[in-house]
Amino acid sequence: MRLLITSDTHLPKRAKELPAPLLAELPRADVVLHAGDWVDTATLDLLESRSRRLVGVHGNNDGPELRARLPEVAYADLGGLRLGVVHETGAAQGREARCAARFPDLDVLVFGHSHIPWDTTAATGLRLLNPGSPTDRRRQPYRTYMTATVADGRLGDVELHRLPPR
Repeated sequence: MRLLITSDTHLPKRAKELPAPLLAELPRADVVLHAGDWVDTATLDLLESRSRRLVGVHGNNDGPELRARLPEVAYADLGGLRLGVVHETGAAQGREARCAARFPDLDVLVFGHSHIPWDTTAATGLRLLNPGSPTDRRRQPYRTYMTATVADGRLGDVELHRLPPR
């Protein structure tokens, strides 16, 4: 199973559209994960219409329409892999322990908010992934998103994709 992982698209404020390389991944993905801060409903509509399966949450910049359609936390069983998606996880310091305590039954937690790519594992084995942002690099050198695979209940082939400068 192939995953496409994104967050913090902030359309149309930070970009007018999703980057072409990310859109090209949609037909290849079995599951698309979006960790919030969509900002517009058009992006949600687009990903829903082009995804086989979409698992998404709302973020702090998402208004009432998006909050009505998306949960604060989403859960999915992906071939035996217990996955969660949330927008905010708090400060980087202590994140692994805090998330492991909050989500003790998960194997993987995808989060957003910071626009900073993140890939760590808590002492409990919880894997934490932040794909960064494909539209707003902030203080990062690149705009980014992730892909990964799931096989036999395990996450593999996690790859951070750097997008070319605009």
